[in-house]
Parts: sequence; structure tokens; C-alpha cells
Amino acid sequence: MSSYLAQEVHLARRHEEILSQRSELLQQMETYLGDKKTKKTWQTQAADAAHKRNAALLNDIEAAEKKLQERVHLHPHPDTVKLETLYWASVKESLPKWEDFLLGRAEVPIGFKKMKTAKQNISYPEDSQK
Repeated sequence: MSSYLAQEVHLARRHEEILSQRSELLQQMETYLGDKKTKKTWQTQAADAAHKRNAALLNDIEAAEKKLQERVHLHPHPDTVKLETLYWASVKESLPKWEDFLLGRAEVPIGFKKMKTAKQNISYPEDSQK
């Protein structure tokens, strides 16, 4: 009988060790799951913040793009349009006078002076000593 009693005591101790190990493992598992949950929460918050930041940046970029496109499609200043219109009207008006000249069939139209190349007397310091 003493062998049964010794075996019973041995099994009881082994049972206590197993329960102790189980308790430790359960506590480690709870800690691990808690850490994992905390990490996932932090990652979710970081992802949400990044998403909001990216959305704000995208909105800023789209607004800047819209402003640039508006600048490109702006109509020129009315004074510029007026000057351009007057310029082309002047060109159309004087074109018949210049057409033969531009085609090489006539001299410069009457009322316009021929530009002569003026020769300049260039004196060098060496020439003045002779």
C-alpha cells in the first residue's frame, strides 16, 4: 500500500505542477493577446491617421491643380486683346503695300525710308601716333 500512497503523492505533485504551468501559460496567452490587441488598435489608428492625411494631401493637390488649370484657361487682359486686334488690323491694312516688296518684285513702298548701313570711322590709338 505504501507504493500506492507514494504514487498518489507523486501524481498529486505532478498535477500541481501541471496546473501551475497551465496557469502560467494562460497568463502569458492573455498578455500576448492583450499586446496583440493593443498593437492592432495602434496600427488601425495609425492607418486611419495616414488615410486622413493622404485624403487631405490629395484634396490640396486637386485644389492646386484646379487653380493652375483656371490660370491656363484665363482669358487675356482686355487691353492685351485690344492691342493684339489693333496690331493685326494694322498688318492687314499695310500688307498690300508691302506684298510686292516681300515677294521680291518691288522696292520699299513709298513713305518708308531705306535703311542705309552707315560706315563709321574707327580710329585706333596706334593710328593717331603716326
